Amino acid sequence: MSWDYVFGQAGARVAHTAELRAAGATDRMLASAVRFEHLIRVRRGWYCLPDTDRATIEAVRVGGRLGCVSALGDLGVFAFDHSRTHLHLRHEASRLRSPSNRREALEVRNRRGVRLHWAPLIHPGEANAFRVGVKDALVQSLWCQHPWYALASIDNALFLRVIQEDNLSEIFSAGPAKRRSLRPLVDGRSESGQETVLRMIVHRAGLAYEIQPVIEGVGRIDMLVEGVLAVEADSRAHHDGWEAHVRDRTRDAKLGSLGYPSLRPVYQSIMFEQDFVLAAILGVLRSSVHHRTVVR
Repeated sequence: MSWDYVFGQAGARVAHTAELRAAGATDRMLASAVRFEHLIRVRRGWYCLPDTDRATIEAVRVGGRLGCVSALGDLGVFAFDHSRTHLHLRHEASRLRSPSNRREALEVRNRRGVRLHWAPLIHPGEANAFRVGVKDALVQSLWCQHPWYALASIDNALFLRVIQEDNLSEIFSAGPAKRRSLRPLVDGRSESGQETVLRMIVHRAGLAYEIQPVIEGVGRIDMLVEGVLAVEADSRAHHDGWEAHVRDRTRDAKLGSLGYPSLRPVYQSIMFEQDFVLAAILGVLRSSVHHRTVVR
């Protein structure tokens, strides 16, 4: 065995020198691997493969772990924007380095947009060498994200079953007090982040709505607003291709045949043009006169 076993069969994303030596690597082997670009020396004592993602390299190079939206994105949980690296640092962390240069001490001038989180972890045992656990990432996102997006992350984590309802009290207790009003709005039935944001657009407007109702002859829809309007969050990631287009248009036609007008706002509108989405919903509602019973 050698260092390639650690990154290959063992599946490590980053590894400490001690772990690589235990697998049979020598200092000469590691130096050679770095020289021939088979490995990257991220910071003193830590290595990774050249194709490791930028955020992980930046987090480890600085001396921390992926946190907040960066950890959520890495875990496959919705995070509105994780293009900027968010990382968690222990209070006792030392020898912090620039995210772009392990030979430079970390300073304000060389952070290059990296966001630092210092608060103690509520579940340090769930963190690994390069990332905090999902519960701590959700707590950090409550401090960091827009409240609707933080709620969307929690909804999605519940939907994916990476957290349970029993975890919510602890997560909200560790977050900012001003975010605890979101707790009654958590709903793990929302399958995607934009569904949660769409729900909040409707909720803020004071409209009555039902989540995931089943309409006879059509099936389950994302939301029924005021008992009249079927609203579904359209996402290119899940609706590409002609077959999906035909399925969605047929579904809309079936809803229309039952007297339910439908609206399918796209991700970009839901996330960036929320007033426009609300105006569309209100416009359709004003023109609607048909009501049907929802079959649960």
